[in-house]
Amino acid sequence: QKIMQKRNLQCRVKKKRQNWINGESKIIVPNRLNRDFTASQPNEKWVTDITYLPFGTSMLYLSTIMDLYNHEIIAYQISDRQNVQLVLKTLEMAVNERQPKQVLFHSDQGAVYTSYAFQHLAKEKGITTSMSRKGNCHDHAVIESFHSSLKAETFYSQEKQNLTNSIVKQMVQNDIYYYNQIRIQAKLNYLSPIEFRKQAA
Repeated sequence: QKIMQKRNLQCRVKKKRQNWINGESKIIVPNRLNRDFTASQPNEKWVTDITYLPFGTSMLYLSTIMDLYNHEIIAYQISDRQNVQLVLKTLEMAVNERQPKQVLFHSDQGAVYTSYAFQHLAKEKGITTSMSRKGNCHDHAVIESFHSSLKAETFYSQEKQNLTNSIVKQMVQNDIYYYNQIRIQAKLNYLSPIEFRKQAA
């Protein structure tokens, strides 16, 4: 450092990645879920996350909401932008589909979830929000595991191929349909998520 100062040299500093959204407040809430990924009834606990889909002609982002009662994907949206509108649309879709009376909604501390717009919409819908602690991936394990499996089985298991964004979207739609409607799970008494929910109704 002394030598650099003597010679009037300055090293290049890597620009820090922006972790906030222009014009948005940052609202952090406690980890109310606390890794309790069980639920005794539908619409008791939801978890959400966004994952990258780098398989088409440009980067896409998949936002999903899962019901922890039967691990059913109750809402999802795909966009070419990872912004607040993406998560707002996903939440609106879930609320319109399920009409929950009281639900605990868990996310990570991503900028879209800590935004005032998202937290305000959740509060407006009577939803209690919860957030993972920073640096604790296990707080968010269930939904991250789903995204990992979806990409591994839908894309990574296939030979690399040139896909359009529309084909990527259709493949994700097909996979989520199969996961919800057909694929059995041992923890659901060897029923699919939707079959398990209907049987319990």
